[in-house]
Amino acid sequence: MAGPPATRADNDLVEVLRRAECGKILEEVYDRYRRTQPGALSRPHRWRDRRAGQPPISPAPRYVAVHRDTDGVPDGYASYSVESGTLTVDETITTDDTVFTALARFVLGHDLVSQVVFKHVPPEYPLRWQLADFRAGEVSGDTDRLWVRLLDVPGALTARGWFMDGGLVLAVHDPFLGERARYLLTVRDGKAGCVPTDRQPDLSLTYATWARPFGGTTPTTLVRAGHIRAHRPAAVTLADALFRAERSPHCLHWF
Repeated sequence: MAGPPATRADNDLVEVLRRAECGKILEEVYDRYRRTQPGALSRPHRWRDRRAGQPPISPAPRYVAVHRDTDGVPDGYASYSVESGTLTVDETITTDDTVFTALARFVLGHDLVSQVVFKHVPPEYPLRWQLADFRAGEVSGDTDRLWVRLLDVPGALTARGWFMDGGLVLAVHDPFLGERARYLLTVRDGKAGCVPTDRQPDLSLTYATWARPFGGTTPTTLVRAGHIRAHRPAAVTLADALFRAERSPHCLHWF
């Protein structure tokens, strides 16, 4: 593994540490990140004690580029390794797009490297559009990480946050268990109510399909794919707006 450089990026201090030197920093920065990122899972302290999982949790040798704010508090990091001229970033963790950009600029400017691979980048992150040469970046390995099947539809709908008001009648069926239900979803001031109803449905879908809007797939896409049946066109437009999230879901963990 090549030695790390020291650098400043856009007047923001980026300090390079070895994995063994910054366990507490990794834990604290990741915990702040996962509380704001839909789809992110917690990383209990015992995982780090047992060194369970993939880098940077595991004991595999890594360098960690730590970004600090103007008060010197760590607010982001990038875990990476360098081998045979390729720098591979395991994950870039921060709640601030500006910090992500500073860390990306740091690893892209690493010396003695001919290729940089960013793993686990959120699907909608504009990293490729930030490159001076758009064609220098290539997207590969697009895959799913977290599988979800909702069994308690009212519980899931009332637990999540919402960004606009509206209402829909949802007919849900479960071919596997042979169950059917119809719910009235009502959203007001960021809170949802979801109760059984006999009203005619706006949308019909299966329990398995329910997880996909929570995973960032728009209802319009699911209607076009045949997974959701729309009983009136306006319902799809409303569903797209209701299920919009401030930040796209993203999960770093594979299991």
